[in-house]
Amino acid sequence: MDNVVAGGLRGESTDGVVAFRGIRYARAERFGPPQRVSAHDGTRDATSRGPSAPQLPSRLTAVMGAPAPFEQSEDCLRLTVTAPAQAVPGGHAVLVWLHGGAYLTGGGEWNLYDADRLVRDTGIVVVSVSYRLGMLGYLRAQGVSPGNLGLLDQLTALEWVRDNIRAFGGDPARVTVAGQSAGAHSVVAMLGSGRAEGLFARAIVQSAPFGVGFHRPADAERVGAVFLGELGGDPRTAPVSEMLAAQARTAARLAGPGGLNSAPPLLPVCETEVLPGDWRRLVSERAARTPVLVGCTAAEMRAFYDGPHPVFGRVRRAPVIGRRLTAVAERVVGRKVFEDGVFRFADLLTESGGTAFCYRFGALHPDGPFGACHCIELPLLFGAADDWRAAPMVRPLDSARLDELGVRTRGYWGEFVRTGSLGDRPRHRHGSRAVLELP
Repeated sequence: MDNVVAGGLRGESTDGVVAFRGIRYARAERFGPPQRVSAHDGTRDATSRGPSAPQLPSRLTAVMGAPAPFEQSEDCLRLTVTAPAQAVPGGHAVLVWLHGGAYLTGGGEWNLYDADRLVRDTGIVVVSVSYRLGMLGYLRAQGVSPGNLGLLDQLTALEWVRDNIRAFGGDPARVTVAGQSAGAHSVVAMLGSGRAEGLFARAIVQSAPFGVGFHRPADAERVGAVFLGELGGDPRTAPVSEMLAAQARTAARLAGPGGLNSAPPLLPVCETEVLPGDWRRLVSERAARTPVLVGCTAAEMRAFYDGPHPVFGRVRRAPVIGRRLTAVAERVVGRKVFEDGVFRFADLLTESGGTAFCYRFGALHPDGPFGACHCIELPLLFGAADDWRAAPMVRPLDSARLDELGVRTRGYWGEFVRTGSLGDRPRHRHGSRAVLELP
């Protein structure tokens, strides 16, 4: 392992890939907007992972496994740059990765999102972003927080990329913003935000919950009121532990009896300066100059209903019809929340003169316990294959086979980031439901 210096930062090079970790792209006071940081003198160490936003364990840990232990802090506006070790300044296309986690969990510094394999296979530069989560990132309450702070963090990270990525080998004119789940939902928001103009040239949208939409201000303020009632104190000074506990109670209340409402309680807020109410019009205006790769998995809801769900766990155990009823619910909700939105969004882009490519991930193995569930594509793109060996969703695959399965997916993602196309794969035609089947 060797040290490499770029952009005034010292990173670590391993097997032809160099990673610069824990790079601060901004600072923010609690409920304050992100503030860009000024350039520093000398060379700083960037070999240690930065913190992720404060959070409780993910509800999908039983499906996708857990990351390696990680630091949590409100001071979490950090990113990691992973690049070819011999990168030519400005010579490589860039992918900026926004993690998922229902706006409640996740982190760009997680080992599960390491980009070494993706960079090694494709020659692109990858930037993984941490941003504020939960009430600290998305609370909307009069006199306390305007909402959308996590979205503003992401946009500020993209500004950092525009201004700094050349020193790490990236071309600021060839930036693709990509995300999965809540991260993909954020990308969809950015496509209709004037604040994002000029920050990226292409977009990848992985399993965005299109059917959930965005909050209107009144909706977000109702969620905020429930949270403030649960907290019972001043959110500007409350300890993080109390904030997280009140957030968990709020999510449980909003999920309703048996947790049947699985929509994220916190979302980007439209009809605001950063995400205007005429979002669709702005998406249409931008479509012709922003190619989009968009898709989902074939059985998204199995991650939620086949796991330890308070209602569907019991239904699934019912003799004869239990599994059948659960499967029907998974298909109906999965189409409503994820799949139908993929094609509606692709149609919106193409009818506006844009270019879209649609994909769908199938199961990695016929005996996989969760089939083609939400998150199933992540081990094919990010992390070392060994990082995912304890993930129940990839069983019974071993690390070598998992790595092998990801070669085609990483190739397509790299092709799109470099060129805005998928080689000879046809683009989406309005009204079609044809997809690129992966892996």
